[in-house]
Amino acid sequence: MTTMTIRLPDDTAKRLKLLAKSRGLSVNKLIEELSARALASWDTENHFRALAARGNVEHALAILERLDEQERVETAD
Repeated sequence: MTTMTIRLPDDTAKRLKLLAKSRGLSVNKLIEELSARALASWDTENHFRALAARGNVEHALAILERLDEQERVETAD
């Protein structure tokens, strides 16, 4: 595991602390979860672009359907 130091505006740091507290998380866990979501989105976009470049419409549509389903599940939580 790696330790990172980041600089944030004071207001942003305070808001992140409030958000973490409202979710019952530590700031570290909140940042970990938000980072995982951002990376998953980035990976999906890159995968989608690779499929699109190969012209595989069926696979691309299947990915979009899974993303829609994931969004519906996350919204329901």
